Amino acid sequence: MIRPLEEFFWTLRRHGFSFGPAQAADAIRAVALVGWEDRGQLREALALVLLRSASERSRFDGLFDAFFRAEKAHARDPFRRLVDRGASEEESATLRGLLEALSGEAGAAGEAARMLLGLAPEVLDGRLASAEARAMLAGLTSRRQVGFFAQQLLKLLGMGRAHGQLAQLQGLLEAEFGEERGARLMELLREELDRCRSEVRLAVEQEARVREEALGQGRSFEGLPAGEVEEVRQAVRVLGEKLRGAAQVRARRSRQGRVDARKTLRASMRWGGVPIRLLRRKKARRKPRLWVLCDVSESVRIASVFLLEFVAVTQELFEGTRTFVFVSDVAETTGLFAARPLEQALAAVLGGGAVSVAKNSNYGRALRDFEARYGRAIDRRSTVVLVGDGRTNYGDAAVEVVERLRERARALLWLCPEPASRWGTGDSAMPRYARAATEVLEATTARQLEEAARALVRRR
Repeated sequence: MIRPLEEFFWTLRRHGFSFGPAQAADAIRAVALVGWEDRGQLREALALVLLRSASERSRFDGLFDAFFRAEKAHARDPFRRLVDRGASEEESATLRGLLEALSGEAGAAGEAARMLLGLAPEVLDGRLASAEARAMLAGLTSRRQVGFFAQQLLKLLGMGRAHGQLAQLQGLLEAEFGEERGARLMELLREELDRCRSEVRLAVEQEARVREEALGQGRSFEGLPAGEVEEVRQAVRVLGEKLRGAAQVRARRSRQGRVDARKTLRASMRWGGVPIRLLRRKKARRKPRLWVLCDVSESVRIASVFLLEFVAVTQELFEGTRTFVFVSDVAETTGLFAARPLEQALAAVLGGGAVSVAKNSNYGRALRDFEARYGRAIDRRSTVVLVGDGRTNYGDAAVEVVERLRERARALLWLCPEPASRWGTGDSAMPRYARAATEVLEATTARQLEEAARALVRRR
């Protein structure tokens, strides 16, 4: 009874469900009480023990039905899955034997065979729980880091070049099974590799979620459900409108200017000081220019969207507002936001219409490119706002570029959607960026984002 449940727990965790050892033990006791015969009772018992909220139920039911199919599709044996997807029993057995024979050999084919045999559940689970894997994930503290750590873990598991390795077996499979069946088996193996790589990423996501909960970081932007994200977006728009309205009131009051006591007294002397006609001194105030550079990679996307919406609402507070987005490349989006409604412009940016959002963040490349193309236009009337978590994927941080931009600008503010307690962990360069910037503001929650937005307006 234990083995199928352990495999089911593994499946649930790989698809984002979170539960501890106590819940797993309760699930085992529940199955001992209701038995395996009635699938309806089994589903209800496991759901009652393992689920945290009703919103998880539909995903749970889908995974339960797929796992406990009558033909025993819950078996995680990759060679069993090949049969489920069209290979014959004989082809699967022959393929397993071929890979086992090749696994002892040196060279590319042997490496590919060992990699495929490592997809077996008892091997993969053991390697995911190994000391090497735990050490690899030591710096993981947030779901923002999942992409990088998943790639590192895949390299450790020998799957960093999985599809390239698999191609080494093409000729052997076609020689063994014929060209048509060999090509079909190769296609099935590629699907199996993709499935396994997704499971590894889900394992990293689950580990990140557990560590976030252990750190007690609360409801950050990344954990907000879709409905709450929309609520925060609306609150950001309202805040922007309020700040814009307050600025307009101040502007109307300041048009009259302040009383100039010297001019007033001098002019009234001709009448002996009676009556007095107040003379005012008007101060010309030039609005600052605003430059906003947002990381729109997956790890910080929600915070960037909130800030871009805020800038769109309040841009009339500044003489000229220019917006830029980056992941690995950098692109100006000022014209995009001017030509399209806000929702359409944001959708285009998040869909990769400005820069590719499929790449890993490359701060060094983006910052150097930004400075080379636009740095000369930044002057003492410019306020530069950088939005990003400062995680460089262990690449070039280009801190000196931030220092030069700060020296040229009136101020350089950095909004970081990651708690200060995580700065400097793993691939984070935030401590160095903090020293280079005028000010760094945390923006991990709606309240902090509001405070950061008010700080930005005060900089006017």
